[in-house]
Amino acid sequence: MSHLPLSELLINRELGILEFNRRVLAQAEDPATPLMERLRFLCIFSSNMDEFFEIRAAGIKEQIRLNPQHQGADGLTARQVYKGMVRVSHEMVARQYELFNNEVIPAMAAEGIRFHKRSEWTPEQETWIRDYFFNELMPVLTPIGLDPSHPFPNVLNKSLNFAVELSGKDAFGRSSGRAVVQAPRSLPRVIQLPLEVASCEHSFVFLSSILHAHVGALFSGMDVLGCYQFRATRNSDLFVDEEETKTLREQLQGELPHRNFGNAVRLEVADNCSEEMKAFLLQQFNLTRDDLYQVRGPVNLVRLMNVPDKVERPDLKFPPFTPGLPAQLVGADDMFQAINQGDILLHHPFQSFQPVIDFIGQAASDPDVLAIKQTVYRTGTESELMRHLIKAAQRGKEVTAVVELMARFDEEANINWAEQLEAAGAHVVYGVVGHKTHAKMAMVVRREKGKLKRYTHLGTGNYHARTAKLYTDFGLMTCNPDISQDVNDVFMQITGLGNAGEHTHLWQSPFSLHPNIIRAINNETERARKGEPARIVAKMNALLEPRVIAALYEASQAGVEIDLVVRAVCALRAGIPGVSENIRVRSVIGRFLEHHRIFYFWNGGEENVYLASADWMDRNFFRRIETCFPVLDVKQKKRVINEGVKPYLKDNMRTWEMQPDGSYKKRIKRGRGFSAQDFLLDLLAAKG
Repeated sequence: MSHLPLSELLINRELGILEFNRRVLAQAEDPATPLMERLRFLCIFSSNMDEFFEIRAAGIKEQIRLNPQHQGADGLTARQVYKGMVRVSHEMVARQYELFNNEVIPAMAAEGIRFHKRSEWTPEQETWIRDYFFNELMPVLTPIGLDPSHPFPNVLNKSLNFAVELSGKDAFGRSSGRAVVQAPRSLPRVIQLPLEVASCEHSFVFLSSILHAHVGALFSGMDVLGCYQFRATRNSDLFVDEEETKTLREQLQGELPHRNFGNAVRLEVADNCSEEMKAFLLQQFNLTRDDLYQVRGPVNLVRLMNVPDKVERPDLKFPPFTPGLPAQLVGADDMFQAINQGDILLHHPFQSFQPVIDFIGQAASDPDVLAIKQTVYRTGTESELMRHLIKAAQRGKEVTAVVELMARFDEEANINWAEQLEAAGAHVVYGVVGHKTHAKMAMVVRREKGKLKRYTHLGTGNYHARTAKLYTDFGLMTCNPDISQDVNDVFMQITGLGNAGEHTHLWQSPFSLHPNIIRAINNETERARKGEPARIVAKMNALLEPRVIAALYEASQAGVEIDLVVRAVCALRAGIPGVSENIRVRSVIGRFLEHHRIFYFWNGGEENVYLASADWMDRNFFRRIETCFPVLDVKQKKRVINEGVKPYLKDNMRTWEMQPDGSYKKRIKRGRGFSAQDFLLDLLAAKG
C-alpha cells in the first residue's frame, strides 16, 4: 500500500458533488446538445444545486456550528469544505446565467421561441399582460408592508418573492419603506402569450416581469423605488428521533411541514437589487455575503423545466423513442409462463418498465397467487403499480409492503400510499429503525400443480414508472428457487425478528455486502500477485467508502486492471503513480441519468457479474438494507457485460475522465464517435 495517508488520497464528497454538477452544466454548454435540451440541462443543474444546498451545504453549516475543527475522512475541516463550496458554487452559477442569457436565450429567439422583456412589449402585449395581472395575479397576491406590527414574513423554502422599496405614506400614515410580495406556488412562473398578441410562434413572459410592471398597483398612492426578486433556500433535512415513542409515520407527519422553514442556507437575488436591500435580506435570513447569489434572470430556473414540453419543435429536442421488450416477452401475455421459460433481464429506459407493472398486475388478478411482497422506496404520487397492490389486498391476497418513509422528498407520497395500502388490508411495514430499506425487490407466491412457487423481481432502480423512462437501470425477473429463497429471507428479516442468516446468492447490507465486496476485490489482488490476469469493472452512482477505496488502491498496486464508471462523486483518485496508475475513473453524462450498479470481477475467467441497489458508500453498506444479486443465467450475464459494461468503456462522446488531481476532462474523441446511450437506444428500443 502507498506510504501516503489515506486522507491525502480521498476527494471530498461535497466538492465532488459540485464537480458532478459542473459536468451536468457542461451539457448545456455543448452546442451538440439540442437547443431545448440545453435549456432543460440548465434547469436540471438548478435542481441539483437546490438539493445540494438543502442537504449538503446545510449539513456543512451544521458541522461548522457544532464542531468546526472536526476533520472528515479526507482530512478537511468543515470550514475548509465550506470555503471551497462557496468558491465553486459562485463560479458555476455565474457561468449558468451567462449561458442562459448569452447563448440559450438568443438561440431560442432565433428559432421563434422568445421570452419577452418588459422593454420589448408591444402595446397589444402590454394590454393583455395588464389584464392578466388584474384578473389572474392580483386577486391571489398579498403584499406585506414591513413595520413593527408586520415583521418580515416566514418565507417558504425556494419560493419566489419580491422585495419592494417604497416612498410615501399608506392609508394609515405608515412609511416603513419596505414590503414583501410572495408569489403563491400555484402561479405559473412562465406564461405563454396567446397567438393574437404573440410576436413569434412561441412567446413567453416571466411572472416576475409581469409583477415588476404592475407592482405599483399593490401599493396605491405610494411610489415604488425598486422591486427585486429573491429566493431563500433552507435546510431540508428532517429531524426524526427514532427512540421516540411515537410511530415514525406520526413523527414524519409532524415534521414535514417544517421542511419549508428550516434555517436559511442560501439567498438568491436579482442582480439589480440595491445594496441596502441585499444587506437587509441577508440580515433577515441570518446569512453572510458568501451565501448571496446575484443572478441576471429568474431566481428559479427550475420552474422553466416544462417550457420544452410547451414547444412543439421535435427538431430542437432529443429524438423520441419507444422502449423495446426482451425477446422472451414479445407477444407474451402470461408473465409467469414467460419467467418459467428463463430469467428475464430488463434494461431501462431502453426497454419498457411495463413488464414489471404487468407482473404485479397479473399477480393481483390471478386466483392462484396467494401472496405479494414488495419494497416501496420511490414510486411517485401516481402509481399504477401501487394501485395493483391495493387491488390485490382488496381481493384477499396476502400483501406485504415494506414502505420506506424516510425516502428524502418522497416522504409525503409514501405516507399516502401506506395509508391507502393499510385501508385495503395490506400489511404495511416501515422497515428497520436506523436502516433505510433501499433494496428494490418484489416477490409473488403462486400455487402451481399443488405446490407453492416463488417469482421474484430484483432491480437497481426504483419501482417508479416515470423515472424508469429517464434513468438507466437493470431489472431481473426470475423463479430461481435459491434466489427466491434469499429474497424471502430478507423480507422475513425486515418484517419479523431474528438473526441474519446466510444467503445462497444474495449479498445484503448491512451484513454481507461490504465484506463480500472487499473479498472479491482482494481475490483479484491475490490473483494479480500470482501473475494471473485480474480485472475489476464497477459502475455506480457514487464511490465514497474508505475501506473499499483502500482495497482498490491495493489492487491497483498489485497490477489489477480497474475501470470505474461513477456518475457523480468518486472519492478515489485515479492515475496516481505508485498508488492508482491501474485505475481509470469515468463519468458518463448524457440524455439519461446513469443509475445502474454493476460489479464485474474477472475471477480467473469466471466473470462474476452482480447487480445491486447499493452504491459503494458508507450509508449503503452500513445504514441501509440493500441487495446485491448475481446474474446467473449465462445469456443474461453476457447481456449485462455487452450492454452495461463494454459500451460505457468504449464511449468517447459523453465520457469525462478523472485526472490525478481529481478534476475531470471530457474524453477526446479519436476516430469515430461512440455514445453508449445512443448505441443502447439503437440496440434495444422498439424499431419503427
